[in-house]
Amino acid sequence: MSWRSSFRCSKFRHVFGKPATKEHSYDGVPITRSVHDNHYCSANPCFIAVVTECAGGGSFLVLPIHHTGRVDPQHPRVCGHRSRVLDVKWNPFDDHCIASCSEDCTVKIWDIPVCGVQQNLTQARKTLIGHSRRVALIEWHPTAENLLLSSAYDYKVLLWDVSQEGAVLRYPVRMVLMPIHHRCPSEMLLLSVSFNSDGSRLAITSKDRRVRVLDPRTGKILQVSSSKSHRASKVVYIGGLKMLLSTGSSPWNHRQIVLWDPDDLSEPLYEEDLDGSAGVLFPFYDPDTHMLYLAGKGDGNIRYYELSAEKPYISFLTEYRSLLPQKGLGVMPKRGLDVSACEVFRFYRLIAVKDLVEPLSMIVPRKESGIFQEDLYPMTVGNQAAMTAQEWLSGINRNPVLMSLKPGTRVANPYPETPADKGLVRQLSWFQMGPAVGTVPGADLDLMEEAFIKEQLAYQDAKYPKEVSDLSGWQPDETQTPLWMYCCTPHCCEPAEKPPPTTESELLQAFYRQQDEIRGLREQLHQKDERIAQLDLEIKNTRNNMRATF
Repeated sequence: MSWRSSFRCSKFRHVFGKPATKEHSYDGVPITRSVHDNHYCSANPCFIAVVTECAGGGSFLVLPIHHTGRVDPQHPRVCGHRSRVLDVKWNPFDDHCIASCSEDCTVKIWDIPVCGVQQNLTQARKTLIGHSRRVALIEWHPTAENLLLSSAYDYKVLLWDVSQEGAVLRYPVRMVLMPIHHRCPSEMLLLSVSFNSDGSRLAITSKDRRVRVLDPRTGKILQVSSSKSHRASKVVYIGGLKMLLSTGSSPWNHRQIVLWDPDDLSEPLYEEDLDGSAGVLFPFYDPDTHMLYLAGKGDGNIRYYELSAEKPYISFLTEYRSLLPQKGLGVMPKRGLDVSACEVFRFYRLIAVKDLVEPLSMIVPRKESGIFQEDLYPMTVGNQAAMTAQEWLSGINRNPVLMSLKPGTRVANPYPETPADKGLVRQLSWFQMGPAVGTVPGADLDLMEEAFIKEQLAYQDAKYPKEVSDLSGWQPDETQTPLWMYCCTPHCCEPAEKPPPTTESELLQAFYRQQDEIRGLREQLHQKDERIAQLDLEIKNTRNNMRATF
């Protein structure tokens, strides 16, 4: 019998979790009290979105990614849903577009301004009306732009093309699953969904606790798990290793992880019982480092594993421990990580007991951390779509467009460019956050640079006039002022006056908005009074010290 060492050499053996300080966290966020097993948080290099608790209707908070510290209780929110929001997901190809689903049976697509949400956002760009019960899950397609999957408690799984014309969409482009003859089988009530790397297959877990692999174009079920020793709750595709990983529980109610062959779900490849806790395990997989992260709902720890194509397939590395339990987690895409600090993954932990969103960075210790480590950052998935929705619906499959995380490196798109109908706001977002992978026409770049310079000059002239008389009699010229100046920098010039409210709902919204403004002004006045009292006390103490000195 040959001896085999249990020690496995790995460059990720010493990965450690580094939580952010309270000054670099998001404090004072009223996290939702919903009991659904969702993440309630989504992040990209520009913004972070968190589902919040509110009375009457549903809302979520969108903050710039660097807007850390104490969050204003009166901070504007996205509050267009009539009931509780259950999930939010950023568009992987547009950092200023986010989708949300709610208990009001709708899915909404929102456009976030470049400068963030300056006032309560109630008007969505698209409203998807196709479900008759609350919508629990949404997921963007990984390679085709404008394709969104939605699953609801009406036992329907729908695929939408959000680039279609009209503010309200009633008909999806594909009906992946639906009840047959008014029967509602439990396999159509989904608990989680996961696309493979090119979006040609969809893995799901259902209420009957089985794992299924199906064709998202036709809805045909290709594989069904038959193992009675595993009740699955969450599933994720293991890209590059041709495997599936599901988390769930054993017949003895022990939390469990299982690896599957997606082409044959009759028997699992690997099973492991973890502990006896009751919280749902959320799996997160990094295809660049082949690392798996397991975070339990209600737990304070996060386990890390390294996966391989050879037996035993999975190797435990270590775990991050915290005394504060997490209600949900958001994940930053790879293009938003700090490569100079050897950061390979970043979570945003929702700590409901503290109303805190805590960034947690997974770091590989290196002696020279300021140098780009090419072995830690291979080519990764970028923010450019590989094809249009119509191309994917016609049967074309393409791998994601890759990009390099090395500063100053650009990789050309191997596929022909797809025509994207994006407005001026998205062009400005591209200009502000940096160019995407690919080329941009020089004429468009010159126009954006000229517009940006005009905006900066207008802001400086309005804020720092040379003389008071310079602004006397000044009126905004609606014919000369471009639209983007109002949507990007509302402090530059005053917009045109709006007509008075005509309906009762608009009147109530205006009343609540004025109440929020009055409340905010009172708080500012109270803070200034406290500051005045503090300065008076300091002056008094200084005088007493001077008298004591003489």
